[in-house]
Formats: sequence, structure tokens, C-alpha cells
Amino acid sequence: MYIVNTDQAEAWNGPEAVNWAGLSERDDPVNGALTEILLTAAGIRPEDRVLDVGCGTGGTTRLAARLAAPGRVLGVDLSALLLDHAWNTATAAGIDNVEFEQGDVQVHSLPGNGFDVAISQFGVMFFADPVAAFANIRYALRPGGRLAFVCPRDMAENTWYVVPMSALHPGRTVTELPGSAMFSLADPAWLTEVLKRAGFTDIRTRPVDAPMAFGPDAGAAADGFLGSGPVLAVLQRADGPTAEVARQLLVEALRPYEEPDGVRIPGAHWLVTAARP
Repeated sequence: MYIVNTDQAEAWNGPEAVNWAGLSERDDPVNGALTEILLTAAGIRPEDRVLDVGCGTGGTTRLAARLAAPGRVLGVDLSALLLDHAWNTATAAGIDNVEFEQGDVQVHSLPGNGFDVAISQFGVMFFADPVAAFANIRYALRPGGRLAFVCPRDMAENTWYVVPMSALHPGRTVTELPGSAMFSLADPAWLTEVLKRAGFTDIRTRPVDAPMAFGPDAGAAADGFLGSGPVLAVLQRADGPTAEVARQLLVEALRPYEEPDGVRIPGAHWLVTAARP
């Protein structure tokens, strides 16, 4: 397996993958509010061949497979651990028109003209070379094939990120908080330019506001954040708080977002669609 995005491969085959597997496979997944929006935009039809980029534990892959049947869906992800969950869950659900492959989509061998639709839910922000990665996705689509994905807008607009990071960096303004690769496509002009360079046309970006779900209460939400990459980076700093202190700070910061159906924190996203000419 050839991987150029080695930093992300290491991250998603370590503790963060274990944490994300638990978050995404619960009854109320973190990004669940976006899934229906994404799949509606993708317009998946029966007999379509679908590529799910950065499929993780395969939640969107399984839903796409039901829409595409008797067509097939391929999920690709860097994480062997998340793909194990994806295979096991799809098998348990009796979904037999899915496959999963471990790979770096930027360089992964994909069949030319092999798919009618490519989708991604928060899986396209981490490419080492986004133009090359999207060009590989375009190559995999048939002429007229469709691309649909969701990714975060600007960090400052995403309360779900600002709240916990501000709690761990008291006194800092939003612009002083540490950034994350997850916001690499937040600028719509840059996002559009990347897709144009990759060979896509009919590029459309639409802002979508949808809450992120972080568990039944502030304690569970804090535990989820403690396993996330940005928070792990804080804990690993020489001057960082202990995990116990960090958890206390996170619980206090997240408690105002507790609702009867769990912790819901506002999220600001782009819904992006494009086509292969």
C-alpha cells in the first residue's frame, strides 16, 4: 500500500482512530445531521457505482449502498482500525454490495471511469496535496460523474471546536487558538480553485448550519473530546494540563450545550457539489 500522507496515516491508525470509532458508531453519530443533506445532494440512484472517500467506520457507505442497490459502493480510508469496524458493521447488517479498501486517496489506485458518484463526509480536508487527491477522484469518475462532500467552514464559525479549545486555552481569542487541518478547505475561494485545478466543473458551494452531536451529557462529550487530535496535542505539551484537569475544564465549558436529547453544539459547514466534464 502506497501512502504519501504519512502524518495523517499515523494519526488515524492510533488513539484518535479508537476514539472516533466509538463516536461514529453510536446511535447518535457526531455528524449524523449532515448525512441526509449529503446523500440528497449526491443524488445516488439504483445501480450507481459510488466511491466514499475517507469513509471511516462506513456509516455513509452503508447508507449509500442501500440507495445504490443493486449498484456497488467502495469505501476508502487510511485507517485499518476504522475499516475493521466498517467491514464488521456492514456484514452484521447484511449489506453485501459494499467493499472497503485501506488507502491514501491521493495516490490510491482507483479504476478510471469506475464510479458514477463520489461522496465524502468530513473526509477530504486532510490531503497532503488536495489538487492531486481530487484529480485522482475525478479520474475515477465517469464523464458526467458527480462529486458531493461536506467539510467545515472557518474555524471561528464552528462553535463545536472553539468552545473546547477555548476552555483549554483560557485568555486566548479565537484567532489565537491552535488551528487544525480539518479547516484546510474552509476558504470557499481556495476550495473552488482546488477543484478547478483538479479538473472539476459546475462547482457549487452552499453554507449549511447543522449541529454536531457529542453524546448524552457534558461528561460523555468531554470524554469524546479528550480522545480527539486537537485535545491530545494540548495534553502532550510540556505545559499542558493533566487529563483530569482538562476533563473538568471541558465539562464546565460543554454543560451549557446539554439538551434533552444530548449535547448539541453548532457547526458551520460547506456542502460542495461538482462534476467531471
